[in-house]
Amino acid sequence: MSSVGCYCLLFVFVSVCYWVPSGCYANGKVTEACGDMEPKHGAPAQTTQSPYHLTTNTSTFSPGDHIQVILSGTPHFNGFLLQARDASSQGSASTTGSFNLTNPHRTQLLTCNNQQGSAVSHTSEERLTEVVVVWNAPKDAPSEVQFFVTVLQHYNLFWVKLPGPIIYHHGVTPRPPQSTTTLPPIQTTTSSLLPGPFTSDSCGQSKSCLLDPAGCDPKDPHCFFLSMTTEGPNKTSVMFELSGPAEGYVSFALSWDAWMGNDDVYMCVKDGDRVSVSAAFFSGRTHPEDQTQAGLSSVSWRLADGTIQCRFSRPVKVANQEPGRYDLDQEYFLFLASGHAQYGKIWKHNQQPLVSVHRKCITGPSEVLTGSRGPTIMKVHGALMLFAWMLTGSVGTFIASFYRHDWANQTLYGQKVWFQVHRGLMTLTVMLTIVAFSLPFFYRKGWSKHAGVHPYLGCCVVALTLIQPITAVFRPRPDSHRRYLFNWAHWGLGSLTEILAVVAMFLGTHQSSLLLPQPWTTHVLIGYVTWLASFRFMLLIHKHLNIKKALGPDDIQEIHSNQSEPSSRGSFKKSLILAALALGNSGFLIALLSSIADI
Repeated sequence: MSSVGCYCLLFVFVSVCYWVPSGCYANGKVTEACGDMEPKHGAPAQTTQSPYHLTTNTSTFSPGDHIQVILSGTPHFNGFLLQARDASSQGSASTTGSFNLTNPHRTQLLTCNNQQGSAVSHTSEERLTEVVVVWNAPKDAPSEVQFFVTVLQHYNLFWVKLPGPIIYHHGVTPRPPQSTTTLPPIQTTTSSLLPGPFTSDSCGQSKSCLLDPAGCDPKDPHCFFLSMTTEGPNKTSVMFELSGPAEGYVSFALSWDAWMGNDDVYMCVKDGDRVSVSAAFFSGRTHPEDQTQAGLSSVSWRLADGTIQCRFSRPVKVANQEPGRYDLDQEYFLFLASGHAQYGKIWKHNQQPLVSVHRKCITGPSEVLTGSRGPTIMKVHGALMLFAWMLTGSVGTFIASFYRHDWANQTLYGQKVWFQVHRGLMTLTVMLTIVAFSLPFFYRKGWSKHAGVHPYLGCCVVALTLIQPITAVFRPRPDSHRRYLFNWAHWGLGSLTEILAVVAMFLGTHQSSLLLPQPWTTHVLIGYVTWLASFRFMLLIHKHLNIKKALGPDDIQEIHSNQSEPSSRGSFKKSLILAALALGNSGFLIALLSSIADI
């Protein structure tokens, strides 16, 4: 029992770690990209002219020669992957030769195609403007060798497999320069600036809208706005407008259900002083996959007045070359999310996505949609926990602490009234706690990795809640000399459980899956704790004065150790106090339940 309490107290002081993204392969271990040299960052490679270039100190070589290769350019770059390949076999991904490093602190050797040291990459996200390495020509070197490099200016801005110089074996006649490029063709879409901010005037008339909060103005930086308008005489395309706070990105998704996963996603991401618009696919609760601009047209954006806004169109029917896209003449739940971004790389959304309350056919009649950021199952979890520890548990502990002697001579079904009421309320508290505790596991389908210390406190509360009735079954008889030890232990364990439950309530109101309005919710909880402490202090003073009045000083210590006091003459007044306590607790509880219902 004591070890459980120690663990619980330890969890209270565990610091909360928040999820932030880290750049993929920040340490340069990019062997997975050896073949196609793609960084796998979920964003399309640049097709514009690269500011970086490769040079060598010679155009010819012999087996065993050491050739200096230099990668340089500005602005600085954070990562790269350099290889040498057979220039006569353009489609081959086989590397040739090996490299030596001139600066092992900034660069490292990689093993590609089972050839040790056949590629070079960065060692960290340190900013670089020049890299110098030495290539060793092998004995079986091909007659023509070309160097290729992938360069990352930052996470979302990179050039893939840039062709470098070709060096020739001595005696080989150089080929004439080619006019073609080795860069793979990537379908892109042009974008322009929006002429002005969005408006919600036509919502429900010529377009469907989803707004949070309901009825807000898209010009407001705190307003989340999504509109859908069918285009063309045959409704062959849909224009989307998306708006939200300019903290990083806003996105929406089309989902078959109200759970994240297998979703068609569209994102407007802030990248410096510009906005990139792209489509992607979520197979689960992970980073978006297959990010692309294919299929999007008439793209425009605006970044001003604290808002990020973008507009684009896409066909109703999905083309065969666009995997992960859904037809728009079907019914879907709509997800609306936002969060921070860095260099065009999105972070995990900082609050629960807004989910439409019902499915919507995108090409259907115009309507104003409503949504909720609180999943129903998590709302029930919060409501049950609050009911258990703000009302039934709280009142039950007060009755055991201060009312056992006021109702000492009254019985109910063969037991004292205070005991029956206390046992009934605490049994209900245990049942509500167990049910509420299980609901997040059904929702998350496992343990939540980003909920901080809150789930650990919940485990402690449940463990201690179950221990209390078990120990009560084995309590000593009232006339046993060990009964006072049980009384103190039972009271102490119950007090610890109640304290941990209150701490868990404070932390629970900040959870992304049930984010209640702040700081109002915190102020309500502070008011509840103050209200509870005031009644406890008042009844403790009342109890002490009654004991002091009824007994002499020599008997006070014995009374305290036995947790007993003589019957109070003001039992009616104390009953009124208990009623006031229950009504006050109910008021605070209703205030929090109304907040849960509104999200």
